[in-house]
Amino acid sequence: MDVLDKIRGRSASVAVLGLGYVGLPLALEFAEAGFTVYGIDVSAEKTELLRQGKSYIRDVPPQRVKEALASGKLRLASEPDALALADAVVICVPTPIKHNQQPDLSYIQASVETIKPRLHPQMLIVLESTTYPGTTEECLEKEFRQAGYVPGQDYYLCYSPERIDPGNRKYGIRNTPKVIGGTTDACLAAGKALYETVADRVVTVSSPKAAEMTKLLENTFRSVNIGFVNEMARLSEELGIDIWEVIAAASSKPFGFMPFYPGPGIGGHCIPLDPLFLAWRAKRAHFYSKFIELAQESNQSMPRYVVHRLMEILNDYGKCLAGSRLLLLGMAYKPDQDDLRESPNLEIFGLLADRGAAVDYHDFYIESFTDESGIKRHSIPELTEERLSGYDCVVILTAHRSYDFGFVVRHSRAVFDCRNASAGLKDQHVYRLGAK
Repeated sequence: MDVLDKIRGRSASVAVLGLGYVGLPLALEFAEAGFTVYGIDVSAEKTELLRQGKSYIRDVPPQRVKEALASGKLRLASEPDALALADAVVICVPTPIKHNQQPDLSYIQASVETIKPRLHPQMLIVLESTTYPGTTEECLEKEFRQAGYVPGQDYYLCYSPERIDPGNRKYGIRNTPKVIGGTTDACLAAGKALYETVADRVVTVSSPKAAEMTKLLENTFRSVNIGFVNEMARLSEELGIDIWEVIAAASSKPFGFMPFYPGPGIGGHCIPLDPLFLAWRAKRAHFYSKFIELAQESNQSMPRYVVHRLMEILNDYGKCLAGSRLLLLGMAYKPDQDDLRESPNLEIFGLLADRGAAVDYHDFYIESFTDESGIKRHSIPELTEERLSGYDCVVILTAHRSYDFGFVVRHSRAVFDCRNASAGLKDQHVYRLGAK
């Protein structure tokens, strides 16, 4: 029986390599669709937590893990031998950026080396990890060809970019269209059939390279527009205009405008890093993208700009930054999540501490983190009137829904709002990013 028949009959087994914020939800979707799923991660700690019915990802309820395990459809492994039993393998491993801003494909390369001795006829292999255009051909197809395997004949090879948005209550795997490109028509047919079991709509493109480029275009588009609106926020401050009012007014236009919002910087794995994959690949082709570079510069400058504005605010009260007591609200890079990856708030914390400020933070979802100097920082307990009033300024960096911003404004000496969370709370001691 070929892999297409197995997929259609739900008799195929699926291995998911990497059980992070992409791999674990995907593994559960396949298990709930009726497949036998082998969840494989090099972290024995992760697999042990899952075996206990626990979840280390906020968007994945423990009950889903328990039900998938109880049904026998989800099987966990920290060793890769289960790959030999799989009809389809989905690679969801990290793809970080090195300090020299080059892509680090070591996790993908390790996955290829792990799959190679266990590759068998009719196996479908799909790469989901974000990467530069050409990776599927250069790092997977090339390696497998050298081992004697031809895509479309001996096995099937595709690329399908992950589109997970942590914390998004509206869109998940099922109702977010899935883009996929195959190395051959037969590869594409197999990959499309697999994803049609867990996604309502599958969008096919002509090649893995086009699918890889799709993911980078999506997030570079966001990076460029956020960089632009951050620049407009700074200009609005100079001109005495409220950028939030302007964005709201511009959003009334029913065509030709899409709102983006300023903030203290960009975070997460996608928006800060994906443009770097594209810029690196462009340079290999002797092409230099000024838009990407300018957007990166604008976004990366925001933490230092926040510190500069804060110094101006403290000056209004006759205070210097050094020696001031400051409280940062929110360390996660986005609301209602416990994700610190690339969070600009970490940089802001460090910049303020380096300049002699006494900095505390509060975050409902992040109990502690270790700063660049190796010091473990802990969130203060609940926000009380007494605690808030003891700080020279409270800085809103992440607008968690659990915050009562009216309470914060009422009981703080000064508030610097970087997210427009205090909109409508008119008070002379409230300062907003993008408005003066």
